This record gives sequence, C-alpha cells and structure tokens, in this order.
Amino acid sequence: MDLVAFFQPLEASAIGEWMRGSLKAMPIVEAAHVLAAASVFGTVFVVDLRLLGVPGVTRAFTRVSADMTRITWLAFGLAVVTGALMFAANAHTYVINTAFGLKLIAIAAAGLNMLVFEGFTRRGVAGWDVGVQAPRTAKLAGLLSILLWVTVIFLARWIGFTKGYDFSVPDDPNIKFEF
Repeated sequence: MDLVAFFQPLEASAIGEWMRGSLKAMPIVEAAHVLAAASVFGTVFVVDLRLLGVPGVTRAFTRVSADMTRITWLAFGLAVVTGALMFAANAHTYVINTAFGLKLIAIAAAGLNMLVFEGFTRRGVAGWDVGVQAPRTAKLAGLLSILLWVTVIFLARWIGFTKGYDFSVPDDPNIKFEF
C-alpha cells in the first residue's frame, strides 16, 4: 500500500490546507502539542517514580495514580488531536519519516506496557500500595515506561530536524504587526 497516496486526501482536506496556509495555526497547534506531551510525560513520570519508590513509598500508589490519571488522559487526548492536525498539514513527509514511524512505535509500546501493568501487575496493589516497595514487576513497568516516554520525546525532536519542512510563504500572508 502506498501510504503517501493513502493520506493524500487528508493533506488536501480543508484542515490540511488551513494548517499549511495559516501563519498562526501551525505555531499555536505545535505549542499546544508540546505542552500536552510535556503534561503526559510529567504525570506519567510522577506515577513511575512512585513505582520505583522515589522519593519514597509513604503516599499510596493508588492515590498518586488516581490523581495523575485524569490529567494524563486529558493531555494525551489533546496531544493526539494536535498531532493529527500537524500530520494533516504535511502527511506526505510524515509517513516516510523514520523518526515519525519510530515515535508511533514507541507510543504503542508505552501503551502496551501500561496495559500489561494494568492487567496483571496492578492486581496485587493492595499488598504494596502504601509503606512497602512495589514488586520488581511494577518497578520494571515504571522504568520501562520512563525509557519509552523519553524515547518518544527524543524521536519527536528528531522529526523536526528530518521532516523536510515547506518554508514557502502564502501568497497573501496578511501580516500585521499591531499591538
């Protein structure tokens, strides 16, 4: 299957055109994407550190996890939406970009790590919720999560240096420097 041809209608869509043609759309959407990704990593990192017992185990894992989960999912949803908007602008360059493909694989691996943790390791949380070190499997899940999300961040930055931006200026940029 030719992925470039498959995503061509998305790139040619009104959303793709708007993202490419507006001087404000891409920087605003990209900033929102970065903030959302930072929020995802930050909240996941807090939970993972608790799994690793850093700085300690006095606060219940279930409490830390519950406090962070809502923020994580909200930020992840925003990251997906903003990422899709940026993808729509230049789909043909993303689908052939190695860093982009590896980033998606790393996100999927982080998701799989979370599913395995939630499906198996978390079942015994009552025995290590507070005041006790998490079992090795939980610590391994936390460490793997941190490594995968750091990989996602690294690959996301790599995309910016390997994507092949289109720096053409719209015919009527309508730039106004008014305050």
